[in-house]
Amino acid sequence: MPSEILIRERDGNTRRQPLEGETFSIGRSHENDLCFPGDASLSRAHLIFEHDAEGWTVRDLGSKNGTMVNGLRISESQRLRAGDRVAAGHLVVVFDAKEVDKVDSVEFFAGGSEADTPTAGTVMTSLRGVLSGDSPISGAGSQGAEAQRRLMSHPAVAALMRAGRELAGNLPLGDLFRLILNLAIDAVGAERGVLMTLDEDRLVPRAVHGEGFKISTTVRDRVLREKTSVLVRNILEDEIFKGQRSISEQHIRTMMAVPLQTEDKVIGLLYVDSRFFNREFSPQDLELLTVLANHAAIRIENELLAEVERMEELLARDLEQAGEIQQSFLPQKVPIVKGIELAGHNAACRSVGGDYYDFFTYPDGRVGVVLGDVAGKGMPAALLMSDVRARVQVLAVVPSDLSTLMANLDRMVSVQCPANRFISLFFSVLDPVTGEMTFCNAGHNPPLLIRAGGEVERLEGGGTVLGMLPEVGYEAQSCRLAPGDLCAVFSDGVTEAVDQKDEEYGEQRLIDLLVSLRARPGGATAAAVVEAVVRAVSEWTAGTPQADDITVAVARRTE
Repeated sequence: MPSEILIRERDGNTRRQPLEGETFSIGRSHENDLCFPGDASLSRAHLIFEHDAEGWTVRDLGSKNGTMVNGLRISESQRLRAGDRVAAGHLVVVFDAKEVDKVDSVEFFAGGSEADTPTAGTVMTSLRGVLSGDSPISGAGSQGAEAQRRLMSHPAVAALMRAGRELAGNLPLGDLFRLILNLAIDAVGAERGVLMTLDEDRLVPRAVHGEGFKISTTVRDRVLREKTSVLVRNILEDEIFKGQRSISEQHIRTMMAVPLQTEDKVIGLLYVDSRFFNREFSPQDLELLTVLANHAAIRIENELLAEVERMEELLARDLEQAGEIQQSFLPQKVPIVKGIELAGHNAACRSVGGDYYDFFTYPDGRVGVVLGDVAGKGMPAALLMSDVRARVQVLAVVPSDLSTLMANLDRMVSVQCPANRFISLFFSVLDPVTGEMTFCNAGHNPPLLIRAGGEVERLEGGGTVLGMLPEVGYEAQSCRLAPGDLCAVFSDGVTEAVDQKDEEYGEQRLIDLLVSLRARPGGATAAAVVEAVVRAVSEWTAGTPQADDITVAVARRTE
């Protein structure tokens, strides 16, 4: 029979993998036979299994965090035997595992109804009852203190102390589930067991010792809904269970089921049983298993929270790097064009954004200005805008006809643009000698043309937003900038920025600001205009979170 490995991931999922051929590699890179790109603790090429005449060995490939075999870090090839555990990153790999987690090995059967009352052979308690001394097992009222002393003198204390020590370690979830189950089985002398956690409303086996489990739905529901620990001392004598053929066929003699409970929250179920003529579980075993399950549930909950925090930290780092990459797509320096001043600014409301601006210079001296805005925010908008930017970079090389350029861009975008997304975009080409500006507006906020005399023009016309109606087409427009005139292109994050009273900054305030800047002696430079707009919006929104990406680009004719 060919060898195989059982791989347990951090989230508790497992997979079986046959070892075929002469080598089998594992790492973060897709170049491996098996890759885990989301496990940051793995190296790109982490380890390799190698086959020879004597069997299989494992060898670390110079990984950063190393490879462990049965808890010891290896520095050279290690011969593997059945059951050996290889740890790498957040993975645990069991070589030729004899006990395999079987997620389909648990079946629930209708064993009685919710109205069934416990029989003489059935004992029930709760975590609250055990911890308070009011358990029907331990006694109640004035006997509570005596019950606590009795419990402390029970051999269970050693089991709980062991559980405390071992559960204090830093284990991946998959190993943690298995450790808890093993501790439970050892503590009460059970033969088999299964640990299950709730995934929404469904119980999912996370660790299994044995197979073919048949669990009563009545027991399950009492454990989960009523937070009750259940012991059936002798199933063959219990009125509810003795008639169940599926139970009798397994020769189950005694069983316990307890909630994995943190405070008042139940996150799963721990079940153990024994067959044939093994000893019956006692009420004290039920108390022990209930307390142990409580400790285990707290440890699981903490690990789940820690896992969420680790994933959030990883996502934050990824988004930060994505933001840095996206910022590198924007103009790193403004082109120097005689007769024209250019300036721009972009501030994403999140780590990454959906706004984009750029400048293009052409051999004939003309300069192109483009600014786009993807509907939406965050990573989806950023990915779509990156695609649009790449296409603009190709099409803008020779902008002989802006209407054709925009129509081609629209067709390209329409192929991959999701139905709930669209892109507005303004593209213009300015001749610094004549002042003539040709532009095409694809559904974008009309840029503002501020004349030297204070007049204001809105640059409208062109066509619809990109990605929606590729068959409609676009129409180019033109105007002329005289010396001292400036054109401000902006995203709706500028005019729709709100203050603490939820009032928008608005287009009129922007117009008033631009006119006042133009009225200064000699007129404000393009860079000064951009800086003033950004500062004005920041002051307007002081005390409120930035709700949208803010982008502005200015072109000013100087002569």
